[in-house]
Amino acid sequence: MKKFLALIKESFSNEDGDFTSMSINKAIFMLSLPMVIEMFFEAMFALADAFFVSRYVGVEGVATVGLTESVMTIIYSIAWGISAAATAIVARRTGEKDFTAASDATIQVIIVSTVVGLLLGIPCYFASGEILALLGADDALIQEGIWYAKLEFISSPVVILLFSLSGALRGAGKANIAMKAVIIANIINIGLDFLFVAVLDYGVKGAALATIIGRSSGVCYQLYYLLDFSKLRVLVKIFKPDMDIIKNIVKISSGSAGQFLIQSTSWIFLVMILAAYGSEVIAGYTIAIRIIIFAILPSWGLANAGATLLGQNMGANKIEQGIQSVWKISWINAGFMVSIAVIFYVWSEPLIMIFETKEIVVHVGARCLEILALGYIIFGVGMVVVQAINGAGDTFVPTLFNVICYWIIEIPLAYFLAKTLDMQFTGVFYSIIIAESIWTILGVIYFRTGKWQKTVV
Repeated sequence: MKKFLALIKESFSNEDGDFTSMSINKAIFMLSLPMVIEMFFEAMFALADAFFVSRYVGVEGVATVGLTESVMTIIYSIAWGISAAATAIVARRTGEKDFTAASDATIQVIIVSTVVGLLLGIPCYFASGEILALLGADDALIQEGIWYAKLEFISSPVVILLFSLSGALRGAGKANIAMKAVIIANIINIGLDFLFVAVLDYGVKGAALATIIGRSSGVCYQLYYLLDFSKLRVLVKIFKPDMDIIKNIVKISSGSAGQFLIQSTSWIFLVMILAAYGSEVIAGYTIAIRIIIFAILPSWGLANAGATLLGQNMGANKIEQGIQSVWKISWINAGFMVSIAVIFYVWSEPLIMIFETKEIVVHVGARCLEILALGYIIFGVGMVVVQAINGAGDTFVPTLFNVICYWIIEIPLAYFLAKTLDMQFTGVFYSIIIAESIWTILGVIYFRTGKWQKTVV
C-alpha cells in the first residue's frame, strides 16, 4: 500500500516528464492517472452548466445550451486539433531530449491558438441569433439564450488555449500541471455557476459567465507554470512567430482538428434532425450527452496517455515499447467503458432525473444513454488507438476514416432510420453507435499495419 501511495504521489509531482526509461506499466499509471483526473474535471464544465441551468432556468434553457454547444463543438474540435499537434510535437522533442525545441513549439502553439480563437469567436459572436435560428430555435428560444451563445462564442480563444496548452504540457510529460489547471478552472466555474445562476438569477447568461471566468483562470495558471518550467519555458522576450514551426503545427493540427470538425458537423446535423421532434427531445438528448461526456472523458485521458507514450518512445527510438503501451491502455479503457455501460443500463432514468423530471425528457435521455452504451466496449479501444495514431503525427488517415464514418455513414443513416423507418430519435442514437463501431475497426486495422511510423514530426 505504501508503494502504491508513493507511486500516486510521484505521478502528481513528477518533475522529469520522460516516461521512456521506466517500465511500461509504471509509465502508463503515472501518465494516465493525472490525465484521467484532468478529463474528469473537464467533463465537469458541461455537467455543472447543465445541472444549474436545468434546475434554475428550465427546459428552454437546457435546449439553448444544447444548440449553442452543438456549434461550440466546432471550436472544441479545433482546440482538440491544436492540442493533438502540441502533444505530438512536444512529446517527440521531449523524447529526443531537445527541450529548447519543445519550448519554441509551445510558444507557437500559443500564437496559433489565440489567432484562430479570435478569427472564429468574433464572427460567431455577432451572428449568434442567426446561428441559433439556423439550428431550428424559435424566437422564444433565441431570446432566452442569445447572451449565452454570445458569451460562449467570444470565449473561443480561452477555450482553445486551455486545450492546446494542456496538450503541450502532456507532451512534455507534465500531465499533473494540465490536471491542476482544469481542477482550478472547475472549482471556480462551479462556484460561480451557483452564484450567478442559483443566487443572482442571471439565467443561462450566468452559466456562460461562470465558464468563461473558470477557463480563463485555468489558462492563467498554465501560463504561470510555463513561464517558470526549466524544460518547457515560454519566454516573453522571444514571443514572436516562427513560420516553420507554425507550418508544422498547422499541418498536424489541421488533420486532427479536421477529424473533430467532421464529428462536430455530423452532430450538428443530428441535432437538426432531433429539433423536428421538439425542445423536450433536444433537452433530453442534451442532458444525456452531458452525462456521457462526464462519464467517458476520463477515457480520453487514457487515450491521451497512449498518444504521449507513443510520441515520446518514437522520439527515443523505442517504437515497440510505445506500441505495447497503446495496446495495454486500449484494453484498460475497454474494461472501463464496460463498467460505464452497465451503470447507464441500470440507472439510465435516475441519472436523467437528477437534471430534469419531465416525463418525455427523461424518456429520451434514458434511451440515449441505453443505446449509446451498446457501442462503448469497441469504442473504448478505438479512441485509444486512433488518438495514438494522431500522437505519432499521422492525422490524414484518421481524418479519412472520420469522413467515411461520420459523414458518409452516420448522417444519411440517422435520417433514414429516424424519418424513413420512423424510428424517430432512437434511429439517430443507433446511427451513432454503428458509425463509431466501424470507425474503431478501421483504426485498429490501420494501426496494425504500422504505416503511421513513417510520419515525420
